[in-house]
Amino acid sequence: QAQLVESGGGLVQTGGSLNLSCTASGITFNDYVFGWYRQAPGKQRILVAGYNDGGKENWAGSVKGRFFISRDAAKNTVYLQMSRLTPEDTAVYFCNARIPYTRTTFWGQGTQVTVSS
Repeated sequence: QAQLVESGGGLVQTGGSLNLSCTASGITFNDYVFGWYRQAPGKQRILVAGYNDGGKENWAGSVKGRFFISRDAAKNTVYLQMSRLTPEDTAVYFCNARIPYTRTTFWGQGTQVTVSS
C-alpha cells in the first residue's frame, strides 16, 4: 500500500531552522514527483516547494531562498530544509507524491510546524 510519512516538524523560534522528511513506501520512488504543501488554519493548502511534471523545481515566492527541497532515491525520502522561519510559516506541512501527467496522487498525514515570535 502506498504511503508517505512526514517527520521533523515541531516548535521553533523566529529565525530558526527545521528539516522535514517524507519517506515513501509501497511505490516505485522514481516514478513519482514530489512536493511539499502547507495549510495554515483557515487557509487553503498551497504548494511550498516541489517538482513539476518535467522535474523542475518550483517554490512559493514567500519561501524562495529560505526553503530547499531535495530527494534521496536510495532512501525513498524527500526533504524540505527550512531556514529563517517566521510565524507566517506556521502551518501543517504535507508531502505529496504524484505520477507526472496523470491523476495518480496521494498525500501524507502532515506534520505541524509552529514558529514562535
